Amino acid sequence: MRKIIVKNKKANYNYEILDTLEAGIVLKGFEVKSIRDGKISIQESHAKIISGELWLVNANINRYKQDTSKSYDPIRTRKLLVSKKDLSKLIGKVQEKGLTLVPLGVYLKNKKLIKVDIGIGRGKKVHDKRETIKRRDQDREMRRKIGN
Repeated sequence: MRKIIVKNKKANYNYEILDTLEAGIVLKGFEVKSIRDGKISIQESHAKIISGELWLVNANINRYKQDTSKSYDPIRTRKLLVSKKDLSKLIGKVQEKGLTLVPLGVYLKNKKLIKVDIGIGRGKKVHDKRETIKRRDQDREMRRKIGN
């Protein structure tokens, strides 16, 4: 059972998603409370492999309202937890030209675990983005005609 907390709406617009992967995330206690309140943004974030480990970079988790710690960095780099088999597969795919790791969404799994969907994607060119907009507009127009 999934309860989606946040989705990266621009990921499918900016990237052609080839494969997805579920990853756990290492958080501090008050960050978990903040995420459950929906105070997270992954629009500008990406995943990166640093010294054989998967990290989430630039994800913004706002300070929890009752947290009193003085030195909190909301956009710190956070470790993502995946199996060694999945990590070796990711390393192989990222070394291919033009592939990148994009967070697609953050959700609660089984009402207690916070997971991140990571997509392996290839950046779209401008004409591909225009094609996506054109296709979306055509689908919307078809739904309007069917609805009338």
